[in-house]
Amino acid sequence: MTINPGAAEFPHRQIAAQLRERIRRGDWNPGERLPSIPAMAEMFGVAKQTVQRTVDQLRVEGILITKPGSGTYVRGTRRRLNRLSRGRYGAHRGYHADLAARYRQQLAGVGREAAPPEVADAFGVRDGTEMLVRRHLVRADDATVEVGASWFRVTDATGTSLERAESFGRPLYQEAEEAIGRRYASATDTISARQPSREEAEILQIRPDTPVLHLLHVAFDETRKPIEVAQATWPGPMTTLTEEYRIPAPAPEPDPDPGLTLA
Repeated sequence: MTINPGAAEFPHRQIAAQLRERIRRGDWNPGERLPSIPAMAEMFGVAKQTVQRTVDQLRVEGILITKPGSGTYVRGTRRRLNRLSRGRYGAHRGYHADLAARYRQQLAGVGREAAPPEVADAFGVRDGTEMLVRRHLVRADDATVEVGASWFRVTDATGTSLERAESFGRPLYQEAEEAIGRRYASATDTISARQPSREEAEILQIRPDTPVLHLLHVAFDETRKPIEVAQATWPGPMTTLTEEYRIPAPAPEPDPDPGLTLA
């Protein structure tokens, strides 16, 4: 592995390109530790600071992860989100077995909290209104790939199973429909990119300057009244969003008016 000192590309970017290629090729597998920074500096004939810049760049891209006191490893988890939030409802409003096979959801807490502004706006209430929130983490392999929360009106959730600090043996929306007595009829998804909070960066094991993708999912009943507002945050470089849909066929041309004569 060498770099070209006369190239226009900075040395740390040349090294990053070579490391990406080697990881893609399978020279280092997911979870495998890379050589130490001094070892790679000697390997490429550059200063340790140059290699450190390379590692920092690949960490932001989500390719590498650094474990303090242990070393730098290939991060193998890349989450492919299938059909965005529609995947949570599964085929025929049932359990989404494909997602369940790849990802493990863990309940992180249940309680009453002040609604953050985006949740309050979605429900049409004042900022800080007390609501019931169910927080969760989603893990794949050994990494946390999602930090999430589902919010409900206290008036809807009080005295129901939604208040219990336990996981259900079925999707949350099915439990909510039965507990609240209203059916999920439509939903909107709003996705934005932003910097993570300190807590999000720690949980997702990413640098504080690594962008995250944030989803606001609002589920409505048939009268367009919100039932649930859900949030999900994913490490941006490790997440791809895929939407599959049919493209409608061209509409047939209308028959010309038989009373008209075309020149």
